[in-house]
Parts: sequence; C-alpha cells; structure tokens
Amino acid sequence: MTDAPTRLVRVDAWLWAVRIYKTRSAATAACRAGHVRVAGERAKAAQTLKPGDEVRVRIDGFDRLLVVRQTISKRVGAPLVAAAMEDRTPPRDPTPVMAQRDRGAGRPTKRERREIDRLRGRED
Repeated sequence: MTDAPTRLVRVDAWLWAVRIYKTRSAATAACRAGHVRVAGERAKAAQTLKPGDEVRVRIDGFDRLLVVRQTISKRVGAPLVAAAMEDRTPPRDPTPVMAQRDRGAGRPTKRERREIDRLRGRED
C-alpha cells in the first residue's frame, strides 16, 4: 500500500474498479436495488467508502463479503485488485444434484418414483 492520503470513493465506482460488476451502471443498479450493504446498512451508489469498511454484495442469490483495503476509482490489473480488497466470503455449499429424466421417457416406474422421492427428501 502507498503512503498517500486516503481518498474517499463512491461505492459503485469501487465495486466496478475491483471487478465485482462489469459496468459501473450495473453497480449503480445493484445499489438502487438494495443488493449492496456497507457496515450492515443499505448503501446508495454515491455513498463513500474508506479503508476498513465492510461491503456485502448480493450476486446470484449469494452474499460476497468484502473488506476495503484501498480506495480505487479506476479499473486496475488483477494484482492491484487483490491489494485493494480482502474477500471474506464463506465458501458456498455444493449445489444439490437434481435428477433428470430423458424427455419422452414416459411415466416413471414405481422404482424410479421411489428413487426420485428419496432424492427430494420425501422418504416414508
């Protein structure tokens, strides 16, 4: 990190700069929709960030927990992104395997129905 004085930067600009969103307008839309929280509170796009702030971003139904290490407002290379944020996101649970039948295979047999029920957790 540099010894430069810390600058305040907008939430949407920082999320775009650290490559959480592809465009700044997508980051702004996420803030408007309530998918971005700073220190547990809903964040507006123009809210400023400083080093040490905790940002929670909801993407694809999962929360990403990020800690601001450095405030940047322009997109930078991947090594600098790693220095600008700390990712404290807990690992995701593995997605459950869904049974899939071939299209046009007809009605399931009694045995197949029992297997489907077992997979869905509906055992007797």
